[in-house]
Amino acid sequence: MNGRLQIETELKQVFANHTTARYVWKIEEIRFLDSQTALLRAIVGMVPPGKKELNSATNAIQSLVAIKQNDIWKISLFQNTPAQFHGRPELVDAMTKELSKLL
Repeated sequence: MNGRLQIETELKQVFANHTTARYVWKIEEIRFLDSQTALLRAIVGMVPPGKKELNSATNAIQSLVAIKQNDIWKISLFQNTPAQFHGRPELVDAMTKELSKLL
């Protein structure tokens, strides 16, 4: 998705058609690249509606770049990468356990 209008249009459709899962997150790092640019990295997961445990298949690693313009922070880039850790199920389990502590 590119731009505010496209993001808003697409996300309205996504959230209008189903019950939203409970979202769990943990910020791993906030790094200032300079006084006007920051990088935030987080791990996230979701608990499906009606369930009490995380669905490890929806775990993700998120990165966000924010730019400060006229004393207002704005998102410049948001990246959501599924945390599948191909061939390393122990890493999926470790992330799920870490996020489960936040429930």
